[in-house]
Amino acid sequence: MQHYSNSLSQYSRLLTKEVKVGNLLLGNLNPILIQTMTTTDTMDTQATVDQAIRCIEAGAELVRITAPSKKEAENLLNIKSELRKRGYATPLVADIHFTPNAAEIAARIVEKVRINPGNYIDKKKFEFIEYNDVEYNEEIERIRERFTPLVKICKEYGTAMRIGTNHGSLSDRIMSRYGDTPIGMVESAMEFLRVARDESYYQIILSMKSSNPLVMVQAYRLLIQKMNEEFGECYPLHLGVTEAGDGEDGRIKSAIGIGTLLEDGIGDTIRVSLTEDPEFEIPVCKDLVKRYASRNAGVEKQESETIVNIPYSPFEYARRATFSISNFGQHQVPVVMADFSGAETITAIDLNAIGYTYNETTDKWTIGDAAADYIYSGNKKIDFALPGTLKVICDHKTWKESNNSENHYPLFQPSEFLAENDRSAFMNFISIDAQDQKSSDEILHAIRKNDNIVLCVNASGPSPMLAVRGLMIRLIEEAIQCPVILSVESKDRSIDEQLIHFSTEAGALLLDGMGDGIWLRNDPKKISNQQVSGRTYLETKNNHQFLNNTAFSILQATRTRISKTEYISCPSCGRTLFDLQQTTNKIRSVTNHLKGLKIAIMGCIVNGPGEMADADFGYVGSGPGKITLYKGKEIVKRNVDSDIAVKELINLIKENGAWIEA
Repeated sequence: MQHYSNSLSQYSRLLTKEVKVGNLLLGNLNPILIQTMTTTDTMDTQATVDQAIRCIEAGAELVRITAPSKKEAENLLNIKSELRKRGYATPLVADIHFTPNAAEIAARIVEKVRINPGNYIDKKKFEFIEYNDVEYNEEIERIRERFTPLVKICKEYGTAMRIGTNHGSLSDRIMSRYGDTPIGMVESAMEFLRVARDESYYQIILSMKSSNPLVMVQAYRLLIQKMNEEFGECYPLHLGVTEAGDGEDGRIKSAIGIGTLLEDGIGDTIRVSLTEDPEFEIPVCKDLVKRYASRNAGVEKQESETIVNIPYSPFEYARRATFSISNFGQHQVPVVMADFSGAETITAIDLNAIGYTYNETTDKWTIGDAAADYIYSGNKKIDFALPGTLKVICDHKTWKESNNSENHYPLFQPSEFLAENDRSAFMNFISIDAQDQKSSDEILHAIRKNDNIVLCVNASGPSPMLAVRGLMIRLIEEAIQCPVILSVESKDRSIDEQLIHFSTEAGALLLDGMGDGIWLRNDPKKISNQQVSGRTYLETKNNHQFLNNTAFSILQATRTRISKTEYISCPSCGRTLFDLQQTTNKIRSVTNHLKGLKIAIMGCIVNGPGEMADADFGYVGSGPGKITLYKGKEIVKRNVDSDIAVKELINLIKENGAWIEA
């Protein structure tokens, strides 16, 4: 009933149809391919070729190039010829919006075309249209008539196609019937896929992109279920979070969306959409894909794998039911725990890194929006007065020696908890390895009737997320409602790898409503001495800040706890009408204190307003040097001069009562 993966308990790739893209094979358990998209003007052949080569040499296996009109589509021939002349055989992908005639030209030149069913034939004017079944079927026939010529060209030339649905650019027709929903995204693609199948054309890849990882993940799961039900087979899947942004936030959001699906063996090619130069997307893709290279043993067992029937819907969000204790559980936001167990000492100034600043003159603490809720001190006692909102968890032995100090709680190992009667009357924490079946059985049996237990769940083994999810499913099935902290340890050697590990392991569970807290752990001494993507966190205090910021960013990206401004920023392409990276940084510098506000920054009308989806305010390129400003999906100011557009955006935010002083 809830089937979208071969197995939810063991890593196993989803079997998909095999598609040939130039000299590459995609799907059918072939290696996961990495791709990116150029940001240059497609009419600038030299710049596009040079950038494509940088991407290829960085590791891109497919390169996508925008073709917004016939002239750009025609120039793809010059770009391809120059690349082949220089010895690069990497397949090229034409990115098409609005212009079927451009797609038909490109399909005769490049190895793959991407169309967006939301704007390839349909229109988006944010109009609600009531259709009866006859009228709706007439619209489907119109799609068939306009889309079939491209299908026939692709079939004749051996060109592959991606039908790429975007959450924010669903057509008015789809929105009118299905709403702004994952199932609407799925049906948008399925309409085009049915036409292609009727023409006996099968060289198709599909994608379901959104700037919201939750919507994205649910849409892919629904698509798999729908294809299996209707066709008895699945087409290859291209994974990506659109408009992810830049820096840590862009990497975290991408890793949560893409990584959640990769964990379940879903995905045949990926693209990480960052508001950075495209070659910087490639290392992130590599870090994501290599996590699964050693898990291929599960592939051999696919035919005998049984699918786990799960006690929750993977297609809609619902928080796991728990009892409430202190600031844990029920409808309270997930807590963040800072790990200071490896610090030699803990002083008041150390808490700066996790959101608390002490003023000696006033003897008061300032607490930031991203301030940790708990600190794990390990075997160390804290001998200074803590801010009132911060609580301490320490090893059971240390807790006993501290005379059960107020706001201090014990952390038990399973054997300690089973053997020890000296426990907190209010709240006790138990560390449990989801991979350890015997220990898990004993603890779950012992706590079944307790209402003052919080489990800190981690997992050893090659697939920790799957093991933790298995334990969470068991808690649901056995109606054990204690809150759970997701305890995730990374042993990766670089900051970028750790970001991906933390985001995937914790984010995948949070998207399914599992987890009442997050506890990230690492050993800063084992992080290689290098700067990755402009970041270096080698000192212990910086490592605490890195872990704390990452925890809050994961909660923000999963929409489970909002602590800062969210930026929905497209990755730029040849259609972009201004310097996207520079503008994003400029807007961020003056709005990053507006907690909970969503601001979209889009390079052109293709990526806005629809692609902004649920943004509060939008900044969209509308022509050379001109910006159009939006409130939600409504145009408020047209053709604002780019020199004053950021100032006008701030004025718009103020006019709508959403501005606060920094």
